[in-house]
Amino acid sequence: MLGFKTLLVILLLQAMLASMVIDAASGNKVKRVKPPKPVKPVQEILTCKSRKSKCFKKRVKCPMECPKVKPKNPKDKACFLDCYSPKCEAVCKSRKPNCNGPGAACYDPRFIGGDGIVFYFHGKSNEHFTLISDSDLQINARFIGLRPKGRTRDYTWIQALGLKYGHHNFTLEATRTEEWDDNVDHLKLSHDGMELVIPEDHSYEWSSTEGDIQVERTSTINSMAVTIPDLVEISVNVIPVSEEDSKIHNYQIPADDCFAHLEVQFRFFGLSSNVEGILGRTYRPDFENPAKQGVEMPVVGGDDKYKTSSLLATDCASCVFAPDNMKDENESLMMEYGMLDCKGGGNGIACKK
Repeated sequence: MLGFKTLLVILLLQAMLASMVIDAASGNKVKRVKPPKPVKPVQEILTCKSRKSKCFKKRVKCPMECPKVKPKNPKDKACFLDCYSPKCEAVCKSRKPNCNGPGAACYDPRFIGGDGIVFYFHGKSNEHFTLISDSDLQINARFIGLRPKGRTRDYTWIQALGLKYGHHNFTLEATRTEEWDDNVDHLKLSHDGMELVIPEDHSYEWSSTEGDIQVERTSTINSMAVTIPDLVEISVNVIPVSEEDSKIHNYQIPADDCFAHLEVQFRFFGLSSNVEGILGRTYRPDFENPAKQGVEMPVVGGDDKYKTSSLLATDCASCVFAPDNMKDENESLMMEYGMLDCKGGGNGIACKK
């Protein structure tokens, strides 16, 4: 049995311990930590390098919504400096073709001209047609397709592009495949007759030795941007004809070919007033589009005027490509081609400046 003094000591020690715990708790208050301020992305500053631009050497900051020219995520919109806009401003846009924008050539070829008008040009399977013919630029397309039994015309898609600029040439094509695989690249390129291999790496760039053409992947595979400075910018994407589209439109796509083809959007600089081609003529100031508005598929002709003998030929009846002739700068149409605001779909697309 504990003595009185011992018991008293124990009680005193317990009281002292309790007091120490209370003091420690009161001195250890939880501090409120302020959350870190969000880090603002660094907005890149761009400069127009073209002497033909009214914005030459002007420095422009990218918008906060798209601070980078080459975002890490290929699905994010990129910063784009429109050196040919009167505003000289940087804007956000997708790096893939906008099939509802001017200069587009997609689907069973549906075009949107420089005048913002939608039209279809069917052509024929396994033949070549001129999209653009100017004194310093020629762009042809190879059409692929099929004609199901009972049809009076071919269903067609753009499978390849052939470019001639100066005394150089460049080709880009969608490779044939039986079954579509999202993990396989279906693009094949050549420059001046030599095969050009671009590593499968998002934002990888290639430039010619002379710097007169640049090619960049806008996603790891199947999407690219091609730029010929002061002439044209081309956004390209490869897609198959899906089973769903085949059923909806009764394409009757065979089991051994998914008809891989190109979605394309062009943006031109300094076209002459004499420019020709299925798409080129729609940029002429005197052009009156024959496409009937309000109909589901406004089709225009021109097979006889724009057919060429090969992907890089300039022998169509209306071709005007002449690289040795100097273009009259006074006749160049320095417009903000490709910057129209287009909304809607099918025959309901409307474009405005």
